[in-house]
Amino acid sequence: MRQNTALAVEPDYDVRAWLAEQEHKSLLRFLTCGSVDDGKSTLIGRLLYDTKLIFEDQLAALERDSRKHGTTGEDIDLALLVDGLEAEREQGITIDVAYRFFATAKRKFIVADTPGHEQYTRNMATGASTADLAVVLVDARQGVLTQTRRHSIIASLLGIRRIVVAINKIDLIDYDQATYQRIVEDYQKFAADLGFSSIEAIPMSARYGDNVTRRSENMGWYQGPTLLEYLESVPLDEAADARPFRFPVQYVNRPNLDFRGFAGTIAAGSISPGDAVVVAKSGRASKVKRIVTQDGDLPVAVAGQAVTLVLEDEIEVSRGNMLVAPNGRPHVADQFAAQLVWFDEQALRPGRSYILRTETDQSPATVTDLRYRINVNNFAQEAAKSLAMNEVALVNVSTQTPIAFDSFAENRATGSFIIIDRISNATVGAGMIVNPLRRAANIHWQALEVDAKARAAQKHQKPAVIWFTGLSGSGKSTIAGLLDKKLHLSGRHTYVLDGDNVRHGLNRDLGFTEQDRVENIRRVAEVAKLMADAGLIVLVSFISPFRAERQLARDLLPKGDFIEIFVDTPLEECARRDPKGLYARAAAGEIKNFTGIDSPYEAPEAPEIHLETAGKSPEEMVDAIEKWLTERDTAEQEYDDGGGI
Repeated sequence: MRQNTALAVEPDYDVRAWLAEQEHKSLLRFLTCGSVDDGKSTLIGRLLYDTKLIFEDQLAALERDSRKHGTTGEDIDLALLVDGLEAEREQGITIDVAYRFFATAKRKFIVADTPGHEQYTRNMATGASTADLAVVLVDARQGVLTQTRRHSIIASLLGIRRIVVAINKIDLIDYDQATYQRIVEDYQKFAADLGFSSIEAIPMSARYGDNVTRRSENMGWYQGPTLLEYLESVPLDEAADARPFRFPVQYVNRPNLDFRGFAGTIAAGSISPGDAVVVAKSGRASKVKRIVTQDGDLPVAVAGQAVTLVLEDEIEVSRGNMLVAPNGRPHVADQFAAQLVWFDEQALRPGRSYILRTETDQSPATVTDLRYRINVNNFAQEAAKSLAMNEVALVNVSTQTPIAFDSFAENRATGSFIIIDRISNATVGAGMIVNPLRRAANIHWQALEVDAKARAAQKHQKPAVIWFTGLSGSGKSTIAGLLDKKLHLSGRHTYVLDGDNVRHGLNRDLGFTEQDRVENIRRVAEVAKLMADAGLIVLVSFISPFRAERQLARDLLPKGDFIEIFVDTPLEECARRDPKGLYARAAAGEIKNFTGIDSPYEAPEAPEIHLETAGKSPEEMVDAIEKWLTERDTAEQEYDDGGGI
């Protein structure tokens, strides 16, 4: 049973008819945002309570929780309906994004309750990414605050064009019209350049329900709609069906030889059997033969529907590609500009390799240029070399392979992406594509007659990049130099790339900040790859403190050609040796960002060779490396002779 439910089940109640009615109602997605303690969770709790979507057992639990965690005295604390995390209830704040569903006779709603604290701004961006409208709460006692501005700016960046300014807790200022009017004017002045199509201001008390779902008797001076009346009547963006057809392929459905369909959700436009479509990346054309669903074939499908399309022709379409309208194709490029919201506690490092994931596709990617940081307090464009957690910037992105996309302004589904850390697999950022970059449109791969395999065969050796990593003073350069000499004497073709030597030429423009170190390793990895393509055995001796950059170097090479050697020497021993006097200078504060002192070193987790240097001579370790290489080459030769691939 629901508390005061309007859906009490009676013997003659037609459940199927009610479900059919719900299915055809429009759906509005909105979020609540604003500063801390502005009443976002209470407002959502009020909407759920007043629309009779609380079960009796939930209400009983809410009464118990209100006595334990509540902040409203003897009254029920409606915020606890949404603040489900124990940490939220103990602190009285919202940490995560909470989604709730409710419905009225006119419309269905999905509301996202987003955190107010600055450190959880990234969570607010997550909630805003799918919202049609934002309800920005303002405490009537406090007025427009920094976080009010920050959330409004992020809502604007994420494409939200309709705003409700909910001036809450107006009961605490005796329903004063002058204060309300001043707050409205302050907000409108601030938001004038944010591109909102409408700003609706509503004075309310979420705690007592004034102007939330019922008109307040305490504010005769307010003649506008209640919040629920506005939410029920605000026009939805129906343009998705009118946009060019977009169908990101999520799955190739082939249960038998007689059926091959492409499953996914239509991101924009509509489609019918007989309509022409084009594969976004290849340009191959076909026509739709059938639109298949679990309930049977459809004569037409529109944006938001999950279907399986069967084509008339056998053309290659895989997950990550898109079927699109021939006369309205998306961009296909490997470079684009985007607005990026950074989520991770570790700052964004331009040049570092991440995984970029779109609706269905993914590719290794790097942020090649941080064009400017957007000050989310005043919308100013600021120069920056890195991006900290919760910050927003306009960046240039380069992907390893071309992806198909639209601008975010044209299509949220096909114009957005997330950034994933290659090592931790954590989502570290989210982006909105602005436009493709055409700077590389006239650059193409030049086919060469002599390939890497031919160059290696000429030298009678298997090319490799042997990557020595370890702290300064660990013995990397000494061991690499001795190995180079030994391989050279045995007739191998080698070359050494040493950290200090490279900084005299190729990387002389780089310093020792984390961003410069990332770029330092990226350049060296590319050079090492070219040398390996030439058939050489390349010995790379760099501290290379970050796992992500070493992984980038590994990914550039064919499997098995990257050999990571961890020269494992304790920090105390490296400092005792101090061959260049660097540790002493770093300890004295003369050198900043020195690995092991005030900059981290991320040790390899699974290197091909782990050299524990304590008690061993460099010559012994070189012998161990040469033995490992010989055994590797012998095993591969036997595999090839035995018919291996």
